[in-house]
Amino acid sequence: MNKLISIDLFADFGMLKKPDTNEPVYLTFNMLHKPALLGILGAIIGLEGFREKGKLPEYYEKLKDLKIGIQPLRHENGNFQKSTVKYNNATGLANKDADNKNGATLNVIEQFLIAPAFRCFLLLDTDNELHEKIDKNLKNNYAEYLPYLGKNEFSMWWEKYKIYEFDSFDPDGTFTIKTIYIKDEPLKDSKDTGALLNYDPVFDDKLEGYSFSYFERLPIEYQDLGANNFQYKYQKFAFTDWGLKLKHKGSNHLLNIKNYGIIQVF
Repeated sequence: MNKLISIDLFADFGMLKKPDTNEPVYLTFNMLHKPALLGILGAIIGLEGFREKGKLPEYYEKLKDLKIGIQPLRHENGNFQKSTVKYNNATGLANKDADNKNGATLNVIEQFLIAPAFRCFLLLDTDNELHEKIDKNLKNNYAEYLPYLGKNEFSMWWEKYKIYEFDSFDPDGTFTIKTIYIKDEPLKDSKDTGALLNYDPVFDDKLEGYSFSYFERLPIEYQDLGANNFQYKYQKFAFTDWGLKLKHKGSNHLLNIKNYGIIQVF
């Protein structure tokens, strides 16, 4: 049996490092993404993180099938305020030269989020022991390990545990989505066959009164590139107050929450 809950996660600061940025400037994702949220939930129920090179962490292996939804809070048109900090990394491990000897001090400029907050929806399986533990710990405000948003010094808290009544959503007209949602680009120059249908919501360009549209390419899972080399797999996401519609009905994972609105879980 499925159970839909939400909590509001928040932190004073956050740094969700983009792996494709190089020293001396490290950039952060703006939005909380699924692998990061699974790590937070893993810490709350006491699952292990990254411990061995070339091996996925315990929290990811055991929670990767959990369906989640993410709604940014206290944002400005989908964006959070950001700043940068400059610091020196003088540890030997960070500064090996070509001869594997300690080199000069590494100067780092790091971007970070200011006061990020997210409403996180979790579609739990009540027959799953780990899902039950997530539900219990979140409800009781208990964590095995202190969760943090990207870095140890950026502690994260949660509040407002809620349970929802919901149904699957299969719209005929225009609707809005409260959460971020998967927004693939339409396939061009392709035949309109079942294998090529575009199921994601598209903007209803006949409407007026919208105010913002936010887009970001975010990690959605880990993929094995061979030789135990795991890297993020990305998906295009959108967040908007636009009215939306579906060109084709299909598996879009939209849920209609009673007295709340439409969300997408993925």
